[in-house]
Amino acid sequence: MGLGANLFFILLSLFFSVATACTDGKCRLLDECSTDEDCGAGLYCFSCHEGYSRSRCVRSSITDQFKVLNNSLPFNKYAFLTTHNSYAIDGEQSHTGVPRLTFTNQEDSVTQQLNNGARGLMLDTYDFKGDVWLCHSIGGECHDYTAFGPAIDTLREVEAFLSANPVEIVTLILEDYVKAPNGLTKVFTDAGLMKYWFPVTSMPQNGEDWPLVSDMVAKNQRLIVFTSIKSKQESEGIAYQWNYMVENQYGGGGMYDLGNCLARGESSPLNDEAKSLVLVNYFNTIPLKQPICEQNSGGLINMLQTCYEAAGNRWANFVAVDYYKRSEGGGSFQAADTMNAKLLCGCHDIHACAVSSSVASQ
Repeated sequence: MGLGANLFFILLSLFFSVATACTDGKCRLLDECSTDEDCGAGLYCFSCHEGYSRSRCVRSSITDQFKVLNNSLPFNKYAFLTTHNSYAIDGEQSHTGVPRLTFTNQEDSVTQQLNNGARGLMLDTYDFKGDVWLCHSIGGECHDYTAFGPAIDTLREVEAFLSANPVEIVTLILEDYVKAPNGLTKVFTDAGLMKYWFPVTSMPQNGEDWPLVSDMVAKNQRLIVFTSIKSKQESEGIAYQWNYMVENQYGGGGMYDLGNCLARGESSPLNDEAKSLVLVNYFNTIPLKQPICEQNSGGLINMLQTCYEAAGNRWANFVAVDYYKRSEGGGSFQAADTMNAKLLCGCHDIHACAVSSSVASQ
């Protein structure tokens, strides 16, 4: 075959490739794409250089487990996507006038995170400039160069989301360095969040089931807040995290200890069934964007299985990651879906739970 014929077939192949390429919202999961608009609902166009050479449509939102089934089970029978350092956002402007010298962990605003299905937010709270601020710092002190902004700004985003979505529940997990008396109570009150407060008195003390989600919604008790300071449970009515939850080691020490899922220092052993909630961290000590799409995919699913066994055959209720939308396909959204499938019906696919429920009711 001559050069001209070869060139003809190459051009013909390119023509049909272009002609049949999906566009205008018709691209499905892992189809090649050029823009977000090419991808169907719940997808966006992203390039993960570790996983594939060209941009593809990957997931950008969770499957709502309450719509697949319902919200009639206890809170601890569901799983929730959680963003680590939810406030530490790329491009967030300095509120101090000093260039920020610290890491970021997310790309979307807190509002976008919530709209895409994150229901757990990890926030670091500090005393700073006479108020409560969110900082990514060390040593328990916030500085101009580690500060992201007043906590009330983020909490108002949470309030706006809860107001606009009256059946949703949000959990805040605070790495708390606030020493000002009633400092957290004041900022939550000023943000308008106390009307959604889930009271400590309704939390199970010895590993029992939590209240039904449907009851929490009916009572408008749709904000769960945990603090890392034990005394605040007594002084401010804010739940001490380690009374209710076990958590694995965060950072590189947790990610790269292959085949193991060890409890972080403050947590009870993962198999302590007196704590009815399980949180699995899967993020690096230093949040590097490039490898995260791979980490948020197969590696995350494998760690969840490992932690299931370490937690006494209990699946995670909270799955915490950096850069939550970066993946090779399903990513953290698929991980949350899988956890819900395991919790709700012992299946691998959350949609199979609806089928199982339908069959069981016949």
